[in-house]
Amino acid sequence: MARLAQTDGLTDIQQEILATVRTFVDKEIIPVANELEHADEYPTQIVEGMKEMGLFGLMIPEEYGGLGESLLTYALVVEEIARGWMSVSGILNTHFIVAYMLKQHGTDEQKQHFLPRMAEGEVRAAFSMSEPALGSDVAAITTKGVPDGDDYVVNGQKMWLTNGGSSTLVALLARTDLGEPAAHKNLTTFLVEKPAGFGEVAPGLTIPGKIEKMGYKGVDTTELVLSDYRIPANRILGGTPGKGFAHMMDGVEVGRVNVAARACGIAVRAFELGAAYAQQRTTFGKPIAQHQAIQFKLAEMGVKVEAAHAMMVRAAKVKDAGRRNDLEAGMAKYLAAEYCKEVVEDSFRIHGGYGYSKEYEIERLYREAPMLLIGEGTAEIQKMIIGRRLLEDYKAK
Repeated sequence: MARLAQTDGLTDIQQEILATVRTFVDKEIIPVANELEHADEYPTQIVEGMKEMGLFGLMIPEEYGGLGESLLTYALVVEEIARGWMSVSGILNTHFIVAYMLKQHGTDEQKQHFLPRMAEGEVRAAFSMSEPALGSDVAAITTKGVPDGDDYVVNGQKMWLTNGGSSTLVALLARTDLGEPAAHKNLTTFLVEKPAGFGEVAPGLTIPGKIEKMGYKGVDTTELVLSDYRIPANRILGGTPGKGFAHMMDGVEVGRVNVAARACGIAVRAFELGAAYAQQRTTFGKPIAQHQAIQFKLAEMGVKVEAAHAMMVRAAKVKDAGRRNDLEAGMAKYLAAEYCKEVVEDSFRIHGGYGYSKEYEIERLYREAPMLLIGEGTAEIQKMIIGRRLLEDYKAK
């Protein structure tokens, strides 16, 4: 029985969900992940399996057809899936963020319209905040929505949409000039319904082809271009313009827990691969695992896996308790992503020359880990958030 990344105090239902997902990962994801990743092929069969298990509705309330589970349960599921293949967890992540935003901030009509189909995986969502010229500087968004009768006409260009092509719903942040002196109070979240696919999928709405990436393959990452695209005013999240910044930041907090969970999953898998290889590879008459230098490396890797997992669990529990968790989520995302990179690199070093070969799984992990250093805010952004929040709590008297 593995001892790393265990979580105390789980209910029987949580343990059953995790055991089911772990079996699915071992049987359905790990055996095909490398082949699909190298081909940059969308994991259709894996996604169908996740739909059957109800994972697209994991945190959607039961009244809308979901499982009504906690953020902690979701984060632990993501950790397991990322252990198999990080791209698959990305397919869930943006869907989950949008479902969470709808649950927290949507009108009754919006919840009834979207959440039941999202729980089934019939509608799958993408999250769109970044633009070609900006990422974390959200208040500087230039994509603009202008009211026109019962609609808004939106023009602009968005960047880095995970599931941009495969999604049928996009939560899109745009500027709606309301005359507020604070720039972020002029931002609005639109719920954009569209067909799956690439090219001009609707009048004025274009999804160019997939962006080629060094890792995080299989899942489609795209741009989104809007040219006089019309969207009904009743598709403003919550029904009131100007609240988009708060909506998106709420979504990003849970998204950062997700990224931390993905980092934990990759780190666990890197440790498993390094420990297994070290016991199989022989040098100087004995397995390299018996050399003190390798034992030291495995020890450091294990400590980092445990620390990252514990911080991720705490961030999820704080949010589940209904409290502000930007400090805990920022800490978890920062630490887990950095430790993930280090654990993967140590496992890569244990593999020696074979780690550089595409035949070995660690090569894929080595290309995937860097994305987590950037996704949902860079390390520098996390440090700014952490520093500001700590100063609020430790203000000098």
